[in-house]
This record gives sequence, C-alpha cells and structure tokens, in this order.
Amino acid sequence: MSHEAVSPGPSAPSAAAGPAAPADLIASGGAHVGLELGSTRIKAALIDEHGTVLATGAHPWENSYVDGNWTYALDEVWQGVQACFADLAADVRAAHGVELTTLAGLGVSAMMHGYLALDADGMQLAPFRTWRNTYTTRASEMLSSWFDLNIPLRWSISHLLHAILEGEEHVKDIDMMTTLAGYVHWSLSGQRVLGVGDASGMFPIAADGSDYDQRLLDLFAGKDEARALGRDLREVLPAVLVAGQDAGSLTPEGAAL
Repeated sequence: MSHEAVSPGPSAPSAAAGPAAPADLIASGGAHVGLELGSTRIKAALIDEHGTVLATGAHPWENSYVDGNWTYALDEVWQGVQACFADLAADVRAAHGVELTTLAGLGVSAMMHGYLALDADGMQLAPFRTWRNTYTTRASEMLSSWFDLNIPLRWSISHLLHAILEGEEHVKDIDMMTTLAGYVHWSLSGQRVLGVGDASGMFPIAADGSDYDQRLLDLFAGKDEARALGRDLREVLPAVLVAGQDAGSLTPEGAAL
C-alpha cells in the first residue's frame, strides 16, 4: 500500500497466545484494510498481520471524458470509496459474523501520476487529470530538456507545467498538488504526504530514494515559467515518506468519509 493511516484501537491478541481466530482479530481491531482506487474498480481487502485476506469489497467506476479531459469527479471518489467499504463490511459480516468497527491500519493506493490541484481551503481548482491525458507533450519535452532526464507525459510535473504554459488561471492559487492516492490519504488523515513510490510519478526522486531531487527542484525554480506558481514547488508537493514512517492517523472527519 502507498500510505498507512493508523487508527488507534484495541490491541490485537498477543502472538504468544497463539494465532487469533479471524472473527476475534477483527473484533479486537487487529486487522488492516488496503484500499485501491484503480481505473475501473475501487477495491478493498481486509488482512491479518501475515497478509492473509480475510474479506474483500469492490465497487465499479469509470472515468469520464469532459471538455477534452479524462477525469473522475471527486464526488464519485467518495461515493465509490463508501460503497466499496460497505461491501467489505458486508463480506466481513457474512464470513465472520462480526462488525468491522476498528482497524489496526489503513493503506491507500491509487492510479499513479495525474494532477489534483487544491487551494488553501482544500477546494478543487481544476478537474482531476488522470494518467490517460497525454496533451502534455510540450511540457514533457521542456522538462526532459531542462533536467536531462526523461519526464513522461503523465507525470504530475508535466501536467503542472502544461497548465502554466496554457496560462490557466488556477495555477496562482495552488496550495497543494497531489495524486488521487495523496488526495484520499489527506482527506482521511489531514496529512499532505505520499509514499516514495507514488511520489516518483510526480517529480524525480533523489538517487538515495528518500526525497525529491533537490537539484532539479532548484533548477525548476530558476525557470521563468516557475514564477507563475508564485511559490516554491516543494511547498505544494506532498512530503515524501518511505516504508515504516508515520503517515498520520485516521481523523474523525476521515472516519465520517
């Protein structure tokens, strides 16, 4: 999973006492949920500490082509997540006879790349642009030349530069640029973070694999085009986390979603 938002709850039964029955593990809050927003389905899996799948849920969805842009409405994101989680809870109920109320951890994964721009109040500034949009050719070529590194059409930085080159009005108001996984994680936890794997589809990662490449961030900042952003690019990108780092906790608002 790309991220982990840990929800405090009852501890799982001690390993010293032997493996817990799935129903007991679930009831005690010891199971984990992985949520994945793919291109055609939103999927959820409930697993134990060994990765054994205890229950699953799913919800079909499709992108829409609106005004020359492949997109998903954010209302559809939450309708789909809620339907998927309800399906998972129903499977838990049918298979194990208990209610799914507390989790040891929650991971969110989604389509990499793309472009979600939000203002300082968390309001969406432009339609969500998925990895399917390939109108960023000029931006991709410019970035590849600047960085001396291949920057694909679908990367988030290609979409941002495309918006700048097109003179899109929303650019000056961007407070956060993220991916779909980053948006869902932020909505659930309040944390503007992204796992390094997903972050590598937004902007190049440094050779040590721990963060964005600072030299390339500085290079971008020195370009005339970067002035349209009105702030340092790092300030609008999600923080990069690697496996094992704290990615936040599920908030009451996130639980309600």
